[in-house]
Amino acid sequence: MMAPDRSDGVTSCACKGIRRCLMCEKFKGKGQLEASEPQVVHHFHYNPETGLAICKDAEAASFPFPGVFLWENFISEEEERELINTMDQDVWNQSQSGRRKQDFGPKVNFKKRKVRVGGFSGLPALSQKLVLRMQQEPSLAGFQPVEQCNLDYHPQRGSSIDPHLDDSWLWGERLVTINMLSNTTLTMSLEQGLPELGLGEEVRVAVHLPRRSLVVLYGEARHRWKHAIHREDVHERRVCSTYRELSAEFLLGGQQAELGVQLLNIALSFQGTPI
Repeated sequence: MMAPDRSDGVTSCACKGIRRCLMCEKFKGKGQLEASEPQVVHHFHYNPETGLAICKDAEAASFPFPGVFLWENFISEEEERELINTMDQDVWNQSQSGRRKQDFGPKVNFKKRKVRVGGFSGLPALSQKLVLRMQQEPSLAGFQPVEQCNLDYHPQRGSSIDPHLDDSWLWGERLVTINMLSNTTLTMSLEQGLPELGLGEEVRVAVHLPRRSLVVLYGEARHRWKHAIHREDVHERRVCSTYRELSAEFLLGGQQAELGVQLLNIALSFQGTPI
């Protein structure tokens, strides 16, 4: 089924609460977003070759930043075209903060900790070869995604995603994202700072994501540092696919291992359509 709107998706929005995009700001105003910005932020950028977070203004020492793996040119230009063309044949649903999304995964109520198979039919067919390629990387050995979420960002919508930690009840250790159509910056943040390094205020580490690259978050970058895509870092249309694996509770020996087997069997059939 063809998507009803244009590739830029400038039609309407689905923002709720304090979330805003450029479309709804015309009517709702900007709210308290600016007021919530911290007055002091220590800015660093991540060097994938050294694994260090390097201070932009040299006022603070560099420090090791564990839990990030970057794989440049993970997909080819031809694969990127094929993936985007296939995604654009499906409906993009409006999401918060100016994003659009396509979900391939079970229905989940995180507050009540309930998982429902629902209409979940698996990951999309084109992901099969990508998952096999991921598994060749030692840090992704044994990676079996049970959910894929495609997100579409566009500067005309003011697309962004707020700083957040992904759920760790259902989703496991590694978060894997393929970045497509444009370069962007993934901002990692620690609101309480790093007092052990003399940084008492918020610390942010900018991780540059080249077009067609893959990034993995694990360890401290997964569980301690929040991650975000800020509006000012979306310069052109950007599409990403994020893959998530199951937590230990849903794997062999876990309390919900039986459900985990069912979810994996569906996911890895690679016959999915968006739900």
